[in-house]
Amino acid sequence: MGKFDEHERVILNVGGTRHETYRTTLKTLPGTRLALLASESDLKSVLDQLQQVPGFIEYNARSNEYFFDRHPGVFAYVLNYYRTGKLHCPADVCGPLFEEELSFWGIDETDVEPCCWMTYRQHRDAEEALEVFEMNVDNDEDDEYGKRLGIEDVVSADGTGSRWRKWQPVIWNLFEDPYSSRAARFIAFASLFFILVSITTFCLETHEAFNTIINKTEAFRNDSFTDFSQQYEIETDPALTYVEGVCVLWFTFEFLVRVTFSPDKLEFVKSILNIIDFVAILPFYLEVGLSGLSSKAAKDVLGFLRVVRFVRILRIFKLTRHFVGLRVLGHTLRASTNEFLLLIIFLALGVLIFATMIYYAERIGASPNDPTASHHTMFKNIPIGFWWAVVTMTTLGYGDMYPQTWSGMLVGALCALAGVLTIAMPVPVIVNNFGMYYSLAMAKQKLPKKRKKHIPQAVQTGSPSYCKTDLSTACNSTQGELCLGQSRGLEHHRSVLSADCSAGSDITMSPEERIPMRLSSTREQDRHTEGTCFLLAASEYTCNADAAIRKTGSDSVSLQ
Repeated sequence: MGKFDEHERVILNVGGTRHETYRTTLKTLPGTRLALLASESDLKSVLDQLQQVPGFIEYNARSNEYFFDRHPGVFAYVLNYYRTGKLHCPADVCGPLFEEELSFWGIDETDVEPCCWMTYRQHRDAEEALEVFEMNVDNDEDDEYGKRLGIEDVVSADGTGSRWRKWQPVIWNLFEDPYSSRAARFIAFASLFFILVSITTFCLETHEAFNTIINKTEAFRNDSFTDFSQQYEIETDPALTYVEGVCVLWFTFEFLVRVTFSPDKLEFVKSILNIIDFVAILPFYLEVGLSGLSSKAAKDVLGFLRVVRFVRILRIFKLTRHFVGLRVLGHTLRASTNEFLLLIIFLALGVLIFATMIYYAERIGASPNDPTASHHTMFKNIPIGFWWAVVTMTTLGYGDMYPQTWSGMLVGALCALAGVLTIAMPVPVIVNNFGMYYSLAMAKQKLPKKRKKHIPQAVQTGSPSYCKTDLSTACNSTQGELCLGQSRGLEHHRSVLSADCSAGSDITMSPEERIPMRLSSTREQDRHTEGTCFLLAASEYTCNADAAIRKTGSDSVSLQ
């Protein structure tokens, strides 16, 4: 093959779209895939190099073009990168697809121009965000495929393994995914009801209408006198205690079922929501178990448990399992960590600056007899000004502290304006993150399930359609039955045998159609007696030397 000219035009057919460029253009990016076309001096060397490329199909010598089975739209931007030295990202192509094409052509993604980098990254960011909202997908579809193909995992003889594999994902989704079935929705509503009742009970326990104050007097005897000690205890209405007990029983049942049928026990234990469930349940049982004890240690523990009752309010976070918006809020807070840190830094700087300014501004014009200015100002020191600065910058304005001099009022006005600007800058970023996560969560939730692909049922041993042919058996074996394993051959043999063969002539077939059919040996026949798909009696048919099956006592018929 001849040498290449440096200025020769190269025709590239990518996905059916023809592109033309000069060989010198492809040399602008050495080390890339297309640089192979320009690095070699003759066509044979180029083809030897391209044969190792997975996407390269062929070289058409007639049209002098190289064919690559890749995305034609993305390749236009890739080829333009060779021409101009600037790599731009198409707006109508998904980022991961563009990244895959760049990887195939040997181009680094960091070569993307700054103007297109955000467009290139937003697809990847959306893809990463979608992974956060991945729903729990059971393996029923995979199990169905394995069952239909006859490749199920080996289970125990009593069938316990198969029953566990069948019911484990069903029970797990029943308590974990409220959208998996109608029964799961019912359980979700029941869980939501008990959560609301438990939180309502927790709040009512602090109301005086449900509390009874009990005065207990204890006597302490000494050698010379007796000392009486009065203690007051608050008892909650027993009805609220019974209601809380019923709620705890439901939460305990739900927790035990979820931990039993969890597909990953380690991930279940590490989950924050599951830890909250356990911490909210445990104090109730400890309090019930220690309530009958009268020792001082038991009373101290009971007092501590009454203090930590507030953990029951953490059950409100269980609602995140049932409401997408709450899950989105949690992901938004985690994704907006940098913005929250920036907001805290801005507030801390503003609080420090304006607390110092208000302290000195309130001392302007103070009386000489009052050096601390304690008689005409509330800001006696800078740490007290921290509280005022926080309240003012966040535009709360409780009114417990306020400036009384004209200079202090000026500082207060500046503090309020600075607070509005400080909070307004990071908030839009957080709101955008929430909007992005919420839209992705809704899209993921409404995404239709993929249709199951049609997979033919696996042929079971013993069924009429089961067939196993021993090709190693000699063709002239006349014992047993004959198995025609292919459905195409079966239909053909039936049509041939039902035809009228009284004409006395053989049916002519081409050598490609004449496929020798071999008979099973006696041993194989005994093992698979019930496994034949089409039976021919050995007394009626014989196998000749030309590998054709012929009927005894009649005109020869050649079978495929």
